[in-house]
Amino acid sequence: QIARCFRDEDLRADRQPEFTQVDLEMAFVDVDNVLDVVERSLSYVWKQVIGVDVPTPFRRMRYDDAMRDYGSDKPDLRYGLKLIDVSEVARKTDFKVFTDTIAKGGVVKAICLPGGAEMTRKESDGLTAEIQGIGAGGLPLCKVVAGAGGKLEVQTGMAKFLPGDLGSEMIQATGANNGDMLFFSAGKFADVCKYLNWLRITLAERRKMIPKGRWEFLWIIDMPAFEWSEDEKRWVFMHHPFTMPHDEDLPILESDPGAVRAKCYDIVLNGVELGSGSIRIHDRNVQSRIFRMLGLSDEQAMAKFTHLLTALQYGAPPHGGLALGLDRMAMLLADLSSIREVTAFPKTQKAFCPLTECPSDVDGKQLDELGIDLNAATKAKRKAK
Repeated sequence: QIARCFRDEDLRADRQPEFTQVDLEMAFVDVDNVLDVVERSLSYVWKQVIGVDVPTPFRRMRYDDAMRDYGSDKPDLRYGLKLIDVSEVARKTDFKVFTDTIAKGGVVKAICLPGGAEMTRKESDGLTAEIQGIGAGGLPLCKVVAGAGGKLEVQTGMAKFLPGDLGSEMIQATGANNGDMLFFSAGKFADVCKYLNWLRITLAERRKMIPKGRWEFLWIIDMPAFEWSEDEKRWVFMHHPFTMPHDEDLPILESDPGAVRAKCYDIVLNGVELGSGSIRIHDRNVQSRIFRMLGLSDEQAMAKFTHLLTALQYGAPPHGGLALGLDRMAMLLADLSSIREVTAFPKTQKAFCPLTECPSDVDGKQLDELGIDLNAATKAKRKAK
């Protein structure tokens, strides 16, 4: 089906609260069947619309590998700039930021920018200020240059913490060459991914490293089924609680939930998520186990999901699907950078529609008819207008 959707989420260049998606729901399938149908469909569209032959099957990448190498679950593969774990070298330094981080169980990662040594102090200071603006403590860096006798060494920035052989170890660990620049980030794995992913994209865009006319389709697979919530102090489902775990992971569902992989998958193109989907749970016993893990008793689960558990009791075929963002596809096919350009009546960053002037205030009479009351803060704002 082609569905018109409304979703309350943060607005970005590739998001609008009102959008169109192409939904696929398929019975008697597993992951490979869904991926095959989507690949052939997208390849056909790209050929018909812009005359580009897209080879199939698409590349597949495990979620853990994507986060390790790119710091993102939707990496743009048109350029390199992989994230490199340099924790083993960093632990030998006297740089307190590095050593303290590793002592606390964190990681130190680096990006090697080819030819980056030509970057001016103004440029590197600007990057440091920007990355601090998204929460990073700073941006340690150093240049790789040929020293006496042509031997590579590190200079400027944090080079003083990488003297002699230690500098050579770092150069070898990052695969750096003469004229490159090394950028570092230290902290919790998730934070390092966030900051270096931003840096990777920013460097590629500003230094014009992204080739035109190249289409890098990618499947992200084997995502974790659960993630630990520090706020709630319990495991929560990463995708949704109706996603089927990998069959071979079912024996460790309760004993090691962090190692359980879900049968879900994202289709990514040039760093943009085109769609997401999963194989659903069709076994009532598995579904009940998932609900118990999420803190629902059997009675609570039945009260909340009577229709689902009753249906599964009588048997359901293995089934799954995927939803493609039609607007995002149009944006990329038209070589545009914002989904607003392919949306008839786009909303502003505050989700306001300039055409219909919605959402707008609702008068008191309408609220009374619906039995809706406003909190004190909202009432005060309305009175102040």
